Amino acid sequence: MKVFLLDGTYELFRHYYGVPPHENQAREEVGATRGVVSSVLGMLEEGATHIGVATDHVIESFRNALWASYKSSAGAPANLLSQFGLLEEALEAMGVVVWPMTDLEADDALASAAAVVSEDPSVEQVLICTPDKDLGQCVRGDRVVCLDRRKRLIVDEDAVRARFGVGPGAVPDWLALVGDSSDGFPGLPGWGPKAATTVLAHYGSIEAVPREPRAKWPVDLPVSRAEALRAVLDEAYEAAMLFKRLATCVVERGLLPPPEAATGSLEWHGLAPAFGEMCMRLDAPVLLQRAEGLAAKRL
Repeated sequence: MKVFLLDGTYELFRHYYGVPPHENQAREEVGATRGVVSSVLGMLEEGATHIGVATDHVIESFRNALWASYKSSAGAPANLLSQFGLLEEALEAMGVVVWPMTDLEADDALASAAAVVSEDPSVEQVLICTPDKDLGQCVRGDRVVCLDRRKRLIVDEDAVRARFGVGPGAVPDWLALVGDSSDGFPGLPGWGPKAATTVLAHYGSIEAVPREPRAKWPVDLPVSRAEALRAVLDEAYEAAMLFKRLATCVVERGLLPPPEAATGSLEWHGLAPAFGEMCMRLDAPVLLQRAEGLAAKRL
């Protein structure tokens, strides 16, 4: 079977900005939540049997304490932030497993679930449903892949190498050197994508790059350019390692039971009794009709 691990934070933002807003009778904004629930229901209608969704219940994480400029909820619309809890309730009522993250991030939950579930021999493929380039570090061959559902694009290990010029394991190093504006850290001065790819393709990690003065790098860079990059890395090494930590997904295996049980826990077994009431709150009777019709066919 295939296991789908969905980036609920990305989906909520995507639908907030991509579908019309909608207030229920209680004047709650529910448009984005309705959109995500409909989208997840569509995955089930298309044949998905095992789904887990990770959300940033609190957008701030331990990384904000490490780097003050790391991404946060600052500036996010209040009627978007208010829908995180609502989305989590709605998906749970639909019978879908949800990981609402606080100290860790949704990316960490997705990485953790992928690591655990991929160890189950009955799983054919794990699809991490996100366009986030950070999750490229979790890709393993064509067994654990990323899926951009909007573009219908699968990113396997070959695609990661085509994008970054390095394998999945070096993606955090690449991001640390180049920077990641979406996460709020700048990388090192002068280290662009080409330089990072060239150096990491040879050494494999930041830690393995020689930093000693006059150290010769056996890579395809002019001597003066290599020396300038080496000097920057030597001076900003602590910052580089901090950025690598920010970019590295935390695998928290305790988030799930052992592999076979984890896979079983993600199988959709139908609606919880609260789903009908939730559809009333979302002002979405069509969602209830679709879900009940699916349950009647599948269960």
